[in-house]
Amino acid sequence: MTAPSADRRDEALRRFSRTAEIATTDVIRTYSTSFGLATRLLGRRHRQHVRNIYAMVRIADEIVDGVAAEAGLDSSAQSAALDSYIAETHRSMRTGYSSDLILHAFARTARECGIGEELTQPFFDSMRADIAGDPGFTAYDAEAHAAYVYGSAEVVGLMCLQVFLRDAPRSDAELEILRRGARRLGAAFQNVNFLRDLADDTDRLHRGYLGGSARLTDADRDAWVDTVERQLDDARAAIPLLPKDARAAVRSALALFAALTRRVAKTPAAELYRRRVRVPDPIKALLAARAVATTALERDR
Repeated sequence: MTAPSADRRDEALRRFSRTAEIATTDVIRTYSTSFGLATRLLGRRHRQHVRNIYAMVRIADEIVDGVAAEAGLDSSAQSAALDSYIAETHRSMRTGYSSDLILHAFARTARECGIGEELTQPFFDSMRADIAGDPGFTAYDAEAHAAYVYGSAEVVGLMCLQVFLRDAPRSDAELEILRRGARRLGAAFQNVNFLRDLADDTDRLHRGYLGGSARLTDADRDAWVDTVERQLDDARAAIPLLPKDARAAVRSALALFAALTRRVAKTPAAELYRRRVRVPDPIKALLAARAVATTALERDR
């Protein structure tokens, strides 16, 4: 049998990689209309990379957030599934190939944008913390909360920042502001989601991310809202330092979570345990349009 030519091999890899990117795009469409809207505002050179990151972290999150358990896997089997996913993620990052379409797409992004295990491993460490070793309630104190949020959300912000800056060098001072902004935005997103997912986290997953097993009071809610607003302020200050073709998307996502935070602030804590606060689609569209308009008036970097 004649070996395929280099051109044919290259075309086969391109076809496989295109298929992988279709898969990651489908993941974001299925799981997050809000994040999907924000990624559509990214410049073309960033858009697919961010979708690839989202898909990788989403699949890991689903392993530990009930899908595997609902399929009949006990905690030991869930841990084994996560171990396998971690090993394949890191192997694909080293080689640039995986038979898993999602991880193949992510590996190509990681290699092109300089995302290393110093960012992926903390993420996986937080995912592992979500695998319950017993049927009891898992409560997070302040130290455990900070470690969990860093791994589950802040490093994801740093991964996206690697995408945005891969062709856009910044000074050390600017990088410090941008990295802080990326981490603070990730933390804000996570903390708002903790507040709006209190019912599911408490009743289905038996986790208390926001301070233990006792139910939040209105005063507790207010304290967390203040924390989130400070995090959003820090993130907002970093947006002008981003490349222009990343700003509208980040600004839109920040505006959405600011709107969510305001709605959470007006919702009695007891009610947060009964329903998930959301922003209506027309308001999401308006916030996105405002982000685009604001960015259009800014200068390039």
